[in-house]
Amino acid sequence: MQLWMIVMIGVATLIGFTLPAPGEAAPARPAPTPPLVSPELHSDRHVTFRLRAAKAKEVTVSGDWGGAPAPLTQDAEGVWSVTLGPLAPELYGYSFSVDGFRSLDPANANVKPSRSPITSILEVPGDPPLPSEFQAVPHGTLRLHNYQSRSLGRRRGLQVYTPPDYDQEGTARYPVLYLFHGSGDNEATWSVLGRAHLIVDNLLAQHKARPMIIVMPDGHAALPQAPGAAPEGRNRNIEAFQRDLLEDVIPFVEANYRVRADAAHRAIVGLSMGGGQSLTIGLNHPELFAWVGGFSSAVGNPETTVGAALADAKATNEQVRLLWIGCGTEDRLMEGARQLDSLLTQKGIHHEFHATPGNHSWPVWRRYLAQFVPLLFVDSRG
Repeated sequence: MQLWMIVMIGVATLIGFTLPAPGEAAPARPAPTPPLVSPELHSDRHVTFRLRAAKAKEVTVSGDWGGAPAPLTQDAEGVWSVTLGPLAPELYGYSFSVDGFRSLDPANANVKPSRSPITSILEVPGDPPLPSEFQAVPHGTLRLHNYQSRSLGRRRGLQVYTPPDYDQEGTARYPVLYLFHGSGDNEATWSVLGRAHLIVDNLLAQHKARPMIIVMPDGHAALPQAPGAAPEGRNRNIEAFQRDLLEDVIPFVEANYRVRADAAHRAIVGLSMGGGQSLTIGLNHPELFAWVGGFSSAVGNPETTVGAALADAKATNEQVRLLWIGCGTEDRLMEGARQLDSLLTQKGIHHEFHATPGNHSWPVWRRYLAQFVPLLFVDSRG
């Protein structure tokens, strides 16, 4: 027997199959399993979700469209499916539940960035396009950074959006919006699922906003505590995040980008956990931020959140040119938002409070960003 045949037999044995004897036909290979299409968007805006899970006993899908989780049914090939809709034009996060285990859609590469990714993304385009859709307009640039946070003693991530004319206007300086995500997310979530950069691109093309730089940091600043230690509190993370923002992020941005480094050209806003951060930091530092907002904010104790702003309402009203608060009427954080609104009204601090239809979800926050951005820097030209 020739050496090459001996080698091939040995290899075949190791990987678990046998070579045909001389003159015999090779055994037919099993046909590859065709990939699933999921989600499949139909022309009438119905959507079919599919999942291959032959041994599962129960599969459901739930998403930002609301309502109870929808059950899928299994076919003879072990593929589960359901068709929902019609869904309103929107960008939706959704997940499967497989026998109680929450899962991404393995057939969908579009995933919401987070610390533990469990949410896939479905886009149902609008006609006309939604403010968050990619449109044929001039586009800015998303720039990704790692920086060494001296205040926290570790490397952290950062995304920065620059407007379409930034690289052409070699001397122009721009105002800055510091934009914060919610609990469990990271610095990429506002661009991937929030579409902040596309919202601002489209507003600029419609002449509804002033060109600005947007800075999106990682809102999780406090390290997890050792087992057995007291649970990490909201205030502990806000304090660590504030140090990182004021001592590292803002200096990094002002050293590397052409920005206007004064309160009149600096805004701060966030959603949920990030809304609590933006309101707490902004209202305790009106000398740094003249434009402050919060979307569905986790405010905790309203008096702690407002902080220094309560001490001198007249000075706060002179320094803070916009205080914008929004929350969905079905949001679990609405009670805290109403308490904050009541406190600000009682103390005579000027603000806008928007109670709108919606729950604690990204369709609400994208809409709020599209409403908030046009209000920024309107009297800060020059």
